[in-house]
Amino acid sequence: RRGADLRYDLQISFKESVLGTEKKIEIPRRTQCTTCEGSGAAKGTKPVTCNTCRGQGQVHVQQGFFTYASTCPDCSGSGKKITNPCGDCRGSGFMTKTSTITVKVPSGIDAGMRLRVAGEGEAGSNGGPSGDLYVFIDVAEDPKFKREEFDLIYPLKLGVAQAILGTEITVDCFEDEPRKIDIPAGVQPNQRLIIQGAGIPKLEKYGRGKGDLIIEISIEIPTRLSKDAEDHLRAFAEKHGEFVKGQGSGFFERIFG
Repeated sequence: RRGADLRYDLQISFKESVLGTEKKIEIPRRTQCTTCEGSGAAKGTKPVTCNTCRGQGQVHVQQGFFTYASTCPDCSGSGKKITNPCGDCRGSGFMTKTSTITVKVPSGIDAGMRLRVAGEGEAGSNGGPSGDLYVFIDVAEDPKFKREEFDLIYPLKLGVAQAILGTEITVDCFEDEPRKIDIPAGVQPNQRLIIQGAGIPKLEKYGRGKGDLIIEISIEIPTRLSKDAEDHLRAFAEKHGEFVKGQGSGFFERIFG
């Protein structure tokens, strides 16, 4: 019989999800007893054929005109009995052991995805294959970035002057070197600037290459201005035919709101 599959929940950092990583995990699992090599019999002995089912693992029971096959009650379907059980595993043929397994996490993996590690589940019975290990991925939040599929989202807060006149920023987006990005003059709140191919590597089944780096623009409106700054702003509004009112805090929002 095939061994049971196992589950392991693994949390990785946002950077590790983008670049990929290797993790060593420790997992308790049922393994074959090394003393009896899984036979369940004491060293130097072997299981004997069950006399009840004659090694078939099943017995036939007749009820009226019908004959039914059922699991042998004496050997539990194995077809063999252990007369001298192994002292280490008490005749089960298995031991619980904590194993260290190396898990390769591919670049581009996302939270909620799972990795299958073949043959690293619990040992099978009666010569059956081992089960598989399924590693479920959780990704910690990043203070700077968000993710949309394979696009890397970078929220950017600009001052009013930067939004009007433009600026240049440097973003460390998990490449060999930080990337310099030009922010053009006149960007608007909620505008998205797209740098193609600078995002997250795509998993093989989703195609090749990378997603995009997307700069999400927001503009920070000051609530207080110096007298000089207010005078300049009022002059700007007057020159462009914009009506403004009020003094101090609050009036600036009316211009850009």
